Amino acid sequence: MKITFVEGKVIPLQADNVDTDQIIPAQFLKLSKREGLGKYLFYRLRYDEQGRPKGGFILDDPRYSGASILVTGRNFGIGSSREHAVWALLDFGIKAVISSSFGDIFYENAAKNGLVCVKIEENVVKEIIEKALNTQLYVKIDLEKRILSYMGKNVNFEIEESVRKRLMLGLDDIGFTLETYEDAIRKFEEGLKPYIKIRKEWKYCG
Repeated sequence: MKITFVEGKVIPLQADNVDTDQIIPAQFLKLSKREGLGKYLFYRLRYDEQGRPKGGFILDDPRYSGASILVTGRNFGIGSSREHAVWALLDFGIKAVISSSFGDIFYENAAKNGLVCVKIEENVVKEIIEKALNTQLYVKIDLEKRILSYMGKNVNFEIEESVRKRLMLGLDDIGFTLETYEDAIRKFEEGLKPYIKIRKEWKYCG
């Protein structure tokens, strides 16, 4: 899916160093389907050991129903390489995450699966979180211009060019490789010399 911008209501998550085990516990990694993983998002923070809702967690607050942009503290998505963390966020309805920094593997997994991760200054993150805690805040992320807009403000954000290109063109790993290195691959293949010569012989079998 090609993504040029993301626009939606903000969910403010006041937490630093959120790891992938918090995003989705290891007990759910045996599930191979992406559909339905959203109900296990931040499971230990939302449910007790019997699977009963604890209440009080920000994702379950009715004020943020339908929100699609998560704004959170630094180092979001650190820890293991589990791709399920990205799948759970997407299945819950999260289309973008805004933070001052991300775990490297999570960031790459997000790009591969169409989850937009935006890096902005920590003071801007804190302002957005504070505003979203007190009112319904809507944010627009423009990938083409690299601009995040909220409450009449425009803020430039960081995003690796390879990631931006992948998201805007809707490329998977194979598509990204071909888009980026197609000419180099073609030249390499054209320069290859056959090392096995096949000799065809016709024999009369009458």
